[in-house]
Amino acid sequence: MATPVKVYGPPLSTAVSRVLVTLLEKDVPFQIIPVDMSKGEHKKPDYLKIQPFGQVPAFQDESISLFESRSICRYVCEKYADRGDKGLYGTNPLEKASIDQWVEAEGQSFGPSSGALVFQLAFAPRMNIPQDQGVIKQNEEKLGKVLDIYEQRLGESRFLAGDEFTFADLSHLPNGDYLVNATDKGHLFTSRENVGRWWNEISDRESWKKVIEMRKSG
Repeated sequence: MATPVKVYGPPLSTAVSRVLVTLLEKDVPFQIIPVDMSKGEHKKPDYLKIQPFGQVPAFQDESISLFESRSICRYVCEKYADRGDKGLYGTNPLEKASIDQWVEAEGQSFGPSSGALVFQLAFAPRMNIPQDQGVIKQNEEKLGKVLDIYEQRLGESRFLAGDEFTFADLSHLPNGDYLVNATDKGHLFTSRENVGRWWNEISDRESWKKVIEMRKSG
């Protein structure tokens, strides 16, 4: 590779960390470009040219720019298919479809409820924002129902899309880590035998451990 790809945003961000762990799994060199959101840098004209919604991450690979973490991750997996974990996004149409259906489940079912809990329980206290107990209760119930489905699936296969670790599993790491390690809701994972076994395995990957170190140093 001529130059490292650029990832804009802090590793503390769940969406940024999803991109970082994908790059590490694919062994793609990258550079983190800090974006100080407390100073409104994500809303400045130059940044909005590469991320029109003023969010993180933004991503650059030579002349191309992308936003939205899951799209960035798919791009990385496809462009650098011959690097790192070659099966991370499958190697044939059926494997890719199997992975995508669980990435969609993560984005549409797991993500909203887990994200609400992460914000209320992990981030709101840091930001001096009052916690909404109604939102917490509602989303704990929603996430529990999603994880019941995961429990059944993970009783049938080692990972979500089959017997190999893929992007489908990886995409759950950012929110899952905050829930298990930064809130009192880790039991949602650990009380379910198959989900707990799966979580312990995917969160123990070296790539994710490196992202955790980036979060700490950031």
